[in-house]
Amino acid sequence: MFVNADIVVKVVMIGLAFASLVTWTVCVAKMLELRSETRIARKHLAALEQNRTLAEAAHATRENSDAVALFVRSAKHEDNLSDIAFDSGLTDRVALRIERIQAAAARRIARGTGILATIGATAPFVGLFGTVWGIMNSFIGISEAHTTNLAVVAPGIAEALLATALGLVAAIPAVVIYNHLARLITNYRALLTDAAAQIMLLISREQGRSHRIARAAE
Repeated sequence: MFVNADIVVKVVMIGLAFASLVTWTVCVAKMLELRSETRIARKHLAALEQNRTLAEAAHATRENSDAVALFVRSAKHEDNLSDIAFDSGLTDRVALRIERIQAAAARRIARGTGILATIGATAPFVGLFGTVWGIMNSFIGISEAHTTNLAVVAPGIAEALLATALGLVAAIPAVVIYNHLARLITNYRALLTDAAAQIMLLISREQGRSHRIARAAE
């Protein structure tokens, strides 16, 4: 059917096949990336829950460059820049730094998934265009052959329906995969939020400890 199809229908079919290939490529790449990032984030979150100070957390994540490690590194850097033992503005500055890193990590982990939504939304209509074009050619063939014989009509209709089928084959997996990745990304972002909260808790503890020491020294 493809070999004998009209050039426009061929272009539609090739485009839909390419869209399907892109869908599965993005699926594999993002699944591997999300699995790796989520595993590392869980590992570091568990470590943060065991750490008693920010220095311990910084030491535990010193060789990593994932989002949680960047949280800790940035918080420690801001803490080092503080000139006084008890700095009431430290938590706000650390929260701002972590927010920026978290937003960048969320953008990075979601990069490439937008194409899935585009394919899911447009592929059925592209397939429908191929169907309409194929049926139109079938009617032209009927008028030129001056007959309504099924042997004349069937090939064009079959080509048209194949375009619709390819549109659905490209669109349905794209939508399913996009929704699945969206759930995984939401879970990953929740882990980052938990890690950020744990870091803020460590800072709050250290601030409270410094405040008690300062009051005891008075």
